Amino acid sequence: MSDIPEDPATPSASTTFTNSPTDTSRRRFLGGVAVLGAGATLSSVVAASDTGSDGKSAALETTLSGTELDKALADNVKTIVVIYGENRSFNNLFANFPGVEKPLSAVKADDCRQRDRDGKLLETLPPVWGGVCQIGPQSIDGVTYPAGVQYQENLPNAPYALKGPSAEDLPFGLVTRDLWHVFYQNQMQINGGKNDGFVAWADSGGLPMGYYSQSQYSLRLWDVAKEFVLCDNFFQGAFGGSFLNHQYLISAKVPFYPDAASSVAKSQIAVLESSDPLDYRLKPLEKSPASAMSGPPQFGPSALTPDGYAVNTMAPPYWPTWLRDKEKPDYSQPNLANVLVPQSHDHIGDKLSKKNIDWAWYAGAWQVTLDEYKDSTGIPKIPNFQYHHQPFNYFKQQGPENAAERKKRLRDGGLGDESATNRFLADAEAGKLPAVTFYKPQGNLNMHAGYADVAAGDRHIDRAVKTLRNSPQWSNMVIVVTVDENGGWWDHVAPPKGDRWGPGTRIPAIVISPFARKGSVDHTIYDTASILRLITRVHGLEKLDGIVERDNAMTVRGQAPMGDLTNALHFPN
Repeated sequence: MSDIPEDPATPSASTTFTNSPTDTSRRRFLGGVAVLGAGATLSSVVAASDTGSDGKSAALETTLSGTELDKALADNVKTIVVIYGENRSFNNLFANFPGVEKPLSAVKADDCRQRDRDGKLLETLPPVWGGVCQIGPQSIDGVTYPAGVQYQENLPNAPYALKGPSAEDLPFGLVTRDLWHVFYQNQMQINGGKNDGFVAWADSGGLPMGYYSQSQYSLRLWDVAKEFVLCDNFFQGAFGGSFLNHQYLISAKVPFYPDAASSVAKSQIAVLESSDPLDYRLKPLEKSPASAMSGPPQFGPSALTPDGYAVNTMAPPYWPTWLRDKEKPDYSQPNLANVLVPQSHDHIGDKLSKKNIDWAWYAGAWQVTLDEYKDSTGIPKIPNFQYHHQPFNYFKQQGPENAAERKKRLRDGGLGDESATNRFLADAEAGKLPAVTFYKPQGNLNMHAGYADVAAGDRHIDRAVKTLRNSPQWSNMVIVVTVDENGGWWDHVAPPKGDRWGPGTRIPAIVISPFARKGSVDHTIYDTASILRLITRVHGLEKLDGIVERDNAMTVRGQAPMGDLTNALHFPN
């Protein structure tokens, strides 16, 4: 695999904030960054402005040293909550948010054009294969949206605002089709930072180039982002899809399947363009169309790399999983090619447990799945529960053989928007959340295209944030709202050069806290594991191996390591 080249236009992890589209402090700030060195913390540098009660911007005075900041974090941050949605690129929802460093509206048309599979520029975008929606018809506000239909014809080779059959803004309440979001294709789409392969290596034709232009008027999370901190250089930690990025969220590591080539899973090993297991170019099948204008590309299985790493969806070894063992119902049916072996490397929960710090993963629809399918051999993939979105269910540490630990850490997130049925919201209202809390909304509330709509997820996450802000724990809380990965939607900002596994495409992330630099856009370079970096710093934990490996890879090249989200926070003297 040839690494993604560093984009000189991409800012380093040392960066600044804005409160408006014009950032007059950025050049002055970056001029003084070089003297700090690649590993230095920048949280003690004057790097932002907040909007005061009079509506005017006032420079923050930050005098905390690294040690002082560590103490401020330990003294003030008692609860960290991660709300993990699904499958949206930054552009798809926040393309022209005020104050972002690289708004879509400022990008030159020539820098957005997509290339065909032979590398040549496309004259127009290809059709949306299979239509914008694959379930339907759906009726919203008196407009009918049929399935299998492309609503916008003859699209130019450029990003475009998503519209419906009558040229109306495509509503957030519409369940659109799913798009490919997979490990190898994501790298081929990024194409060394050019981001010009999203159409060529997609199964949905020109759809990845679409974005919601009405976000500022209709999206509740826009209002949350305007009040708190939107991170506009936050990238999915790993290339590809939900399975791998959930694993990366908790461990900054890629799962491993030992002796895969001689195992029952050997049929899942990817066939690449070369014999190099590090090659990121997945080899198309012989029958695959040569041009993006002729149809989607076709590939064989690619769940495992040739050297045994699980990079695309594999089912957990424990129930709930794809198929259960009738003789041992807490386990997966044995000898299935698409089931991952139990994992045992350290995850963030292990590091927290070693210091007796409480933590839990709340999964929407967890208990109802266990109850409703207690006598079944398999579970439905959609809409409310996804087995591959439960990363701790892949680990021996939380497996059935450790029943007490499993019950303590893998908690039911409940159902819907009310605390009477949602255990996570009930615990938040009661002030009983663990010090580190992960919340995974149920499937139809997570914004995943194909089985969920944006509006329901936006409404639910906003409801969760409001509940947390009214919680007895709020005064010492940091909330991070983000998504697992881009869902196949295009973004124009090149990911920084990391390591073999990522980071992948840019995604939205919002930091919400009494300590947030309110009303700011944070331009610091982050990835999914920046959440783990924050948890690690707040609690003085030993760093996970995956974090060390990525940071070292970047430092060796003279890059600053990824940020730890402390640049989005401010602790007054």
